[in-house]
Amino acid sequence: MSVLAEALALSRLVQDDASWRLLRADNAPVVMSLLAAQFGDEQRRLPAEELFEALDHDLDRLREGGFELPLSGRGYAAAWREAGFLVRRPADGVRGETFELSPEAQQALRHIEQLRSPHSTVTESRLASIAGQLNRLAIDTDPDQTRRLASLHAERDRIDSQIERAQAGDLDTLDADRAGERLRDVLAQAGEIPADFARVRAEFETLNRRLRVSIVESDAAQSAVLDEVFRGVDLISDSDAGRSFAGFSALVLDPEVGAAFDDDVMQVLDREFTVELSPAQRRFLRRFITLMKDRSAEIHEVITTFARGLRRYVQSQDFQRDRVLTVRIREALAVGVDASKRIKPYRPIGMTLELSSVPLATVGSVVLHDPAELDASAPVEQHAIAEANLEAMRRIARETEIDFDELRGNVDDLLTKSENCTVAEVLTAHPATQGVASVVGLIALAASQGTRTGATEQVRWSGVDEVERRATVPQHRFTGRVL
Repeated sequence: MSVLAEALALSRLVQDDASWRLLRADNAPVVMSLLAAQFGDEQRRLPAEELFEALDHDLDRLREGGFELPLSGRGYAAAWREAGFLVRRPADGVRGETFELSPEAQQALRHIEQLRSPHSTVTESRLASIAGQLNRLAIDTDPDQTRRLASLHAERDRIDSQIERAQAGDLDTLDADRAGERLRDVLAQAGEIPADFARVRAEFETLNRRLRVSIVESDAAQSAVLDEVFRGVDLISDSDAGRSFAGFSALVLDPEVGAAFDDDVMQVLDREFTVELSPAQRRFLRRFITLMKDRSAEIHEVITTFARGLRRYVQSQDFQRDRVLTVRIREALAVGVDASKRIKPYRPIGMTLELSSVPLATVGSVVLHDPAELDASAPVEQHAIAEANLEAMRRIARETEIDFDELRGNVDDLLTKSENCTVAEVLTAHPATQGVASVVGLIALAASQGTRTGATEQVRWSGVDEVERRATVPQHRFTGRVL
């Protein structure tokens, strides 16, 4: 590619790519800090009203710090959606909309995070990973039986040698520096996967639109897509992207893979070289497989929705109406182009076109006149101001809400005496003061911040009637301070 062609391609990319647009924006630091604060490391999806309220709160704090920010949270969210930084979608199951980061915005935020926390990419662990994958690729694609057998025998001899050395007590463990280097590479590679799901979803959306366009624009002689849909072929799942994602999803949903990964994470986090990890990085490793499963289920739902919608679009014959409308629009455009040579666009033609849209207003905006509102004949009732009872207010709060601060203190108190503990052990040392509410709160904390062991345990507590109760629950183990 010549220098001119490269410059023209990059110029077009500057205008079209939202990640580049975000990085070169005048208020990029403010926009990125707001997006990172609201959507976090796990790429959350937020309801529209919740996002607007949170943005208004953060904008007030930024204005106090001297930043000139004239728009409201709703205004900035609309501007960012128009710029391609946010994606707006209808909420599932309820009325309303949700916002999430676009794939380009996630890429820009990740680039800035790498600039803030740079790490060397020329590491032993990364080179070893590349060499190992290349060697495995060479073995798996080698059609020569002799070379493949020689490679497999060499690998077996190496494993046998390691087994003999381990049996003899000669354990060659990594030092802390090299182990930390490998762990940082693992975190860097794992951190890229959640952001890939947004690009996968965008790819399926583009594929869905392309298939619909091909159905509308193809004629009777070029109706291959239409014929395949009529035969029941799932073009979304059978696409290259669909088959690639199916293989990834099958690996993520494999219970053996998930259990092995969780066990490896638990063992690695117990090593001394992981003391430098932040709480966020520890939570990310513990929740990695769960996050992958949630995102995989979401993409599966998107694929199913698109496939059903495409099949319904064809079987309902709606595509024929759209074909006719497309032909009429093209004919009108052709006539307009021909007429533009003789008639100026602003010349009056003596015809009025009534638009089909009408102004809409809710009935709730109509306020009826109530004469009773002006009647002030009723005597004004006065209420004496009484002093609030702090203990009564505390009792009401404990009766209506779970005291998570107390539960966190109980877990942290037990962790000062032992390296880890389960929900049952916490309840034995600190009985449930709120009955079953304390048990539910501990299980919720364990599910979000503990580690699932795969076993079950019995928990005991006494209710308000002082009757002892018990239940069998999945066993989770707390291994670090509860946040």
